[in-house]
Amino acid sequence: MPSLFPFADFWWFYAAFTGFVLLLLALDLGVFHRKAHVVSLREAAVWSAVWVILALAFNYLFFQYASWKFAHDPRYAAAGVDPAGAARQVGLEFLTGYLVEKSLSVDNIFVFVLVFRYFAIPAQYQHRVLFFGILGALVFRAAFIALGAALIQYHWVVVLFGVFLIFTGAKMLLVPDKGIHPERNPLVRLFRKIFPVTPDFIGQRFFVLLGGRFHATPLLIALVFIEATDIVFAVDSVPAIFAITREPLIVFTSNVFAILGLRAMYFLLAGAVELFHLLKYGLALVLIFVGLKMAWLNEAFGGKFPIETSLAIIAFLVGASMAASLLFPRARTAGPVAK
Repeated sequence: MPSLFPFADFWWFYAAFTGFVLLLLALDLGVFHRKAHVVSLREAAVWSAVWVILALAFNYLFFQYASWKFAHDPRYAAAGVDPAGAARQVGLEFLTGYLVEKSLSVDNIFVFVLVFRYFAIPAQYQHRVLFFGILGALVFRAAFIALGAALIQYHWVVVLFGVFLIFTGAKMLLVPDKGIHPERNPLVRLFRKIFPVTPDFIGQRFFVLLGGRFHATPLLIALVFIEATDIVFAVDSVPAIFAITREPLIVFTSNVFAILGLRAMYFLLAGAVELFHLLKYGLALVLIFVGLKMAWLNEAFGGKFPIETSLAIIAFLVGASMAASLLFPRARTAGPVAK
């Protein structure tokens, strides 16, 4: 079936949505977080709720628009599109894609925690690093989605993506974590060769001019590493959403909304992220499931595995792994015995 939202007809939607996102980011950094400060738990909770409400509101408006468009545009009637059914499918696909990306983003939070600890980033500067990190992530995700939309037209690529996700999920299940080593990252090592790095932070600046030469600050090194790791995460998450929907417009918008809420989710969960030690197994099973959808299940169910079932399975896997983490907490290592 041809795309419901071809780029040639909906370029204005992409442009308007991108402009809306840039406006939100400008308000975020230029108004609400203009001054560096420590983000409180209450502030993080409020912003987390704001981003989730915005995503759900967009989902509802997008559903209403799709219902109207499918019913009034004769091209959809000629293609045999059922307006009510197609609009419902679009709404559920956005919601499922958003849930998948939001769930996989928890891995990013683990990395943020470790990177900020490694570079000893002061709490009041962490929002600034995450802001520009997520701004870069939006650019990279857009590029990955455009590439994926071009490749997903070929069946063998769909199967290859599915096998890759199954392999990635199985690796998460079976291979123990190796930890985070920023000093070994090739991009960070190359950056250190190009720019000298100041030993201390210079406020919330990324660059500083010293002795007639620009120096990077540790804040910028942390940002470079976060950007590099997000590219790695995008290799998993973008194909995962293409397993939910073949519509690039839905992939793009659900991905963007999940990423926009990532900073607030970090400040909300950073202190408790280690409690969910079994979540990685839930996320691994999600990757295996969406990989199976791409490689086998969609074809087995006549071209499309039921989206309602997909949403229920993904929500169950993520929720069950989080609940199991709380029911069976990680055993604490015993400290030294006092003599």
